[in-house]
Amino acid sequence: MLDIIELIIDDEDAIGVEAISLVEHPAIEEDFIALKNQKTEFKTIDKDKRIVVGLALIPNKPIYRKSGDNEYYVFFSRKTVRKSAELYLKNNNSNNATLEHELKVDGVSVVESWIVEDVEKDKTALYGLNAVEGAWAVVMRINNEKVWQDVKKGIYKGLSIEGYFADKMERPKEMESFSDYPQSVSNNAKRGIELNKKVNNKCATQVGKVRAQQLADRKPVSMETIKRMFSYLSRAEEYYKTGDTEACGYISYLLWGGKSAKTWAENKIKQNEKK
Repeated sequence: MLDIIELIIDDEDAIGVEAISLVEHPAIEEDFIALKNQKTEFKTIDKDKRIVVGLALIPNKPIYRKSGDNEYYVFFSRKTVRKSAELYLKNNNSNNATLEHELKVDGVSVVESWIVEDVEKDKTALYGLNAVEGAWAVVMRINNEKVWQDVKKGIYKGLSIEGYFADKMERPKEMESFSDYPQSVSNNAKRGIELNKKVNNKCATQVGKVRAQQLADRKPVSMETIKRMFSYLSRAEEYYKTGDTEACGYISYLLWGGKSAKTWAENKIKQNEKK
């Protein structure tokens, strides 16, 4: 039987959710839906509202995780889900949005947030979200043209929280970890840190900054982290190709180890799959 690990908010640190990310594969396995303007107006063409609604957290739902040969589940209690939603608003994080947990993006904001109290009467039922009592629902408005086009194409399919929980999830002490990445990976991370300082550390989420310091210090990373590295580096390579050393896309790519990290991560994943 697999271990089941509860994820909590430490009252001493009380960081909670720092951002909500648009992702291809949401950890809670619930896709959001894009809401379109249902009202046909005179003299106008029916336009998209550029709004998505989804579940940021679902209480007591086992979420499968695998790191190397270790398999386990994590879950959030109803108390933790509610506290997460409250802290998110209290800390003024509604404009903090990312793509695939790394690239900060402007023009994406949470405009509604609530805890589902009655599944039959709650408006999530209208959207077909199949929410449960205690779930945290959010509505996000996407004014960023490129991001909206990507949502329409199905590139981003769901929501995923990041912050305290992500950090706790990916570093169980008993999990196998690796530190045999090339020196170029560390060098890229160091370069990213330097460039980020020059722009007042405005680029990347706290998770990305922690990852960069981890790679710069040549600390071990778990297989789950390696998979996240490869996923992000594969998707965000177009932002790196601009060569703009002041652009957050370029800096964030380096913070996660750059091209050499992508190659190393891909090989490591293939090796792990052969075991």
